[in-house]
Amino acid sequence: MNAVKGLIVKAVAGRDNGKYFVILEADSKFCLIADGKSRKIAVPKRKSIKHLCFTENVIDLNDITDKKLRRVLSEYSDT
Repeated sequence: MNAVKGLIVKAVAGRDNGKYFVILEADSKFCLIADGKSRKIAVPKRKSIKHLCFTENVIDLNDITDKKLRRVLSEYSDT
C-alpha cells in the first residue's frame, strides 16, 4: 500500500512504537505524521516509511484540528 495523505498508520519502531498517527505529507521514503497530542499538526514528526504499518483507513484532513484528530485516533486505537 502506498503512503497517502490522511492514511492512519501505526508506528512499529522508535519511542512512539505502538501509537497511531495520521499521514500529513508523504514522499518516496519519509512521511510527516501527527497524532494531535505529542505531535501536533503544526509540528509533525518526520518518520521513515519502513517504520510504519499501514492500515486501510483514510480520514479527511480538511478542517481538522488537533482535538478532532485525537478523537478519531482514540476511537480507532480502541478497536
